[in-house]
Amino acid sequence: MRVSKVTISGMTFHADLSGALFWEEQRLLVVSDLHLEKGSSYATRGVLLPPYDTIATLSRLAAVISRHDPRVVIALGDSFHDRTAHGRLSGDDRDGLSALQSGRDWIWISGNHDPALPRDLGGTVADEVAIGPVTFRHEPTGAQGEIAGHLHPKARVSARGRSMERRCFASDGVRAVMPAFGAYAGGLSIRDAAFAKIFPQTSFTAHLLGDRRVHAIAASRCC
Repeated sequence: MRVSKVTISGMTFHADLSGALFWEEQRLLVVSDLHLEKGSSYATRGVLLPPYDTIATLSRLAAVISRHDPRVVIALGDSFHDRTAHGRLSGDDRDGLSALQSGRDWIWISGNHDPALPRDLGGTVADEVAIGPVTFRHEPTGAQGEIAGHLHPKARVSARGRSMERRCFASDGVRAVMPAFGAYAGGLSIRDAAFAKIFPQTSFTAHLLGDRRVHAIAASRCC
């Protein structure tokens, strides 16, 4: 599996095809916006979606953890789709999550969907975490050394008469916004004004999650 290297404030990360970032030097894996139990959340409002998003997301998370064997995992907020979603986890999904946490440090960053995470999920809960020159938080501010989520970046590129729209990492080498990892999480175009507040003009790179590799493409080339 080919990955794309992403540099943030002099630190090198590997952009995994799954949508995770791996900091090899620290053996640290970062995922964002799992939105677990989004399907059951919609069901409470009468919108019926196949109730398999949590198991699909946790299965993908298990695969990337197996691939990199991190010492630390940081979940960058909105890990659960609403304030009570953790209570709707099935016993099997809760056991699966506990198995993923076993033998490693696990940090839940609070998000706008899950601002008050319970303490019985395993791991620790924080508003943000700083390691060396890098700060991990949910909502991006545009600060130097920041890795954030929240915006669910996606990009569209056209070539040879065809177009492709995919989730992506957005980074200018100083800061980065991660794609949503959750199976049912949507996306926001990097051409949206929200990204202009974080990156000057379009001088950043979209690392698109392709079928077999991560494609690093200048944001200015994206539709």
